[in-house]
Amino acid sequence: MPVDPSLAGLLEAIAAGTPLSDLSPADARVVFRAMTVDTRPPGSLDPVASVEDDKVAGAAGPLAARVYRPEGDGPFPTVVLLHGGGWVIGDLDTHEPMARAICAGTDSVVVAVDYRLGPEARFPAAAEDAIAAVLDVQSRLASYGGSEVLAVAGDSAGGNLSAVVTQHVPGLAAQLLVYPATDILGDFASRTENAHGYFLDEPTMAWFIGCYADAGTDFLDPRISPLRGDLAGLPPAVVVTAEFDPLRDEGVAYADALAAAGVPVRHTTYPGLIHGFFDMGPWSPACQEAVDDTIAQFADLLRR
Repeated sequence: MPVDPSLAGLLEAIAAGTPLSDLSPADARVVFRAMTVDTRPPGSLDPVASVEDDKVAGAAGPLAARVYRPEGDGPFPTVVLLHGGGWVIGDLDTHEPMARAICAGTDSVVVAVDYRLGPEARFPAAAEDAIAAVLDVQSRLASYGGSEVLAVAGDSAGGNLSAVVTQHVPGLAAQLLVYPATDILGDFASRTENAHGYFLDEPTMAWFIGCYADAGTDFLDPRISPLRGDLAGLPPAVVVTAEFDPLRDEGVAYADALAAAGVPVRHTTYPGLIHGFFDMGPWSPACQEAVDDTIAQFADLLRR
């Protein structure tokens, strides 16, 4: 099917702007924040019971975090949210809608983590921070959700990091991977089919990798390409992909590999949608429907 017509204006505005790959990382962060925070429609954030700043352990020191609590007394599951942005851009503010949506839609305490970014901190910094943060939250579940249920969630690079975490932290109950990057060196048709014109493009992906990983990086390392890791025994997963996304096929490949390893997987490719649709609900009913469906599937996993 064609791209969701509701996204036409957004794609035209993106095409008219300066590509992220032509900017410095600092300037790209400003532009991304303007796209995701400054243009956010008033009243579009899901209400939650409380939001508070926190600190969690990282691989090289404490990391800023933000804790979202649902209405009610609990105990609740706890979900560690790792934001997207190519390991280079994104922060707690840009992904506040996702954190709130998961909190409200799953009745979970969400701990959003602000891990170190490239190029200031190159691979494997983000992966090591993500693992350390989840281990820290796992050691303090009584102070978060209060139940024994701990899960991870993330979109794009955050989906990549969530997948990495599940391969290093035993005892997780579920994983939510939203259009995850899973195999840096993989040869996937979607990277060619959707290389240009759909928000995330091939030059930007190459720029992200160049900012995050040194030239000598082993891209077969499962800490950056989790599809290359051992998937047996991992927690049940919800994996979602978008039709017009260069990362579509590697997300599909990861879902298929999880299933082949015996991991229960729910995978959906949403037709007509693009990379980043999780933030596009205020402008697109189709995107909002996909977000609601994804969160409902994740909530069901957490209840099980």
